Amino acid sequence: MSQRRQRRTQQERSADTVARLLEATIDLLHDRGLYRMSTTDIAERAGVSRGALTHHFSSKEEIIVAAVAHMLRQSTASLHEMAADIRRSGGSTDEIVDFLWQMMNDRLFYVTMEYLPEARHNGDFREAIVPVVKEFHAGLNAVWAELAGQAGVDVDHALVLMNASMCLIRGMIAQTPVKDDPAYFRELLAFWKQQVKREFRPGDEAAQATEGVAAAAPARTGTARKS
Repeated sequence: MSQRRQRRTQQERSADTVARLLEATIDLLHDRGLYRMSTTDIAERAGVSRGALTHHFSSKEEIIVAAVAHMLRQSTASLHEMAADIRRSGGSTDEIVDFLWQMMNDRLFYVTMEYLPEARHNGDFREAIVPVVKEFHAGLNAVWAELAGQAGVDVDHALVLMNASMCLIRGMIAQTPVKDDPAYFRELLAFWKQQVKREFRPGDEAAQATEGVAAAAPARTGTARKS
């Protein structure tokens, strides 16, 4: 019995070490960037010896892949929690867009911008990271499809809408390092929320809304607006 307890304790210690190493890796990817961090830096940030790191991970690339997978799985779990909240209490598409913005803006996309260039130029790293990213997108698609089914929205159309939302959000966040303008980003999000609200509805309602917008639009005069 005591041996079993000791084995369990060792497993718990090992799991704790791995968790600290993964969190330290994400911290350093965000704070310093992929090319300004080393496995020694990761071990120091995690508060463990470098030998403890190499016991679990054989290379910097391996721990980065594991850390990104860990982060993306946490994000997927958060998406499922958001969907569960909507199922329980209802919710608007505005809340979904806000959640995606907050999720991506809370380090996730900044970390993504660090490993994407490496995936482009390093074939081995790309081969390891692609399944991790696919797993995240599969989870994202599953959550979005579930919300679409619940709302009676065509799933394929909803997935296109979700991917368009993600592309817009990625592009917005990519500007943040050189564009400190919260009002600019709020306006873009407000604009996109209106598009999502119009599109994320059962097919017959969406068609009626589109027809209504077209009918309300003023006739074109052919005169170009001066900028």
